Amino acid sequence: MFTSFKQKIIDYVFTVSKQPILLKDLLIANAQYNEKLHVDPVRLGFRLKVGRAYLLYILFVILFLVPFTAITHRLFAELDPHVSILVAMVLTAVIFIFFNFFRVWLVDEVALSQIKKGWQVHFPFFPYKEYSEKIDKIFTKANKLELPKRELEKYILDNLSD
Repeated sequence: MFTSFKQKIIDYVFTVSKQPILLKDLLIANAQYNEKLHVDPVRLGFRLKVGRAYLLYILFVILFLVPFTAITHRLFAELDPHVSILVAMVLTAVIFIFFNFFRVWLVDEVALSQIKKGWQVHFPFFPYKEYSEKIDKIFTKANKLELPKRELEKYILDNLSD
């Protein structure tokens, strides 16, 4: 259930290209993802629709704040107004800060999804979870050798069989 909900969010918030991902772009994106770096969205063919991301985030914030406000209303009504103002300031800051975390999470999720789709095209017989690190190491060696794009796939497949 959560996976289908997450996929609906991704479909709503992102534009994803129908073009296949090039092998070298896939390998670079996989290396970036494995190193916990931000993956270049252009390499993987997706773009965040920022307006929709804000709308979705606002919806999540409202779903959280309405019950929170209902529960804490009586407490804040009886407290000093200065405390209420401080809590409102902190809560506002937290809301704006967490949008960046939400955006990064969305981009990471769609990046992994696109990497796995590209993986099925270029390495259909090698499961992503098992071979992503191995192929990343082989790709790093291939980069040091400065292999041309045409020989890259052959080099990787030959080194996987060793």
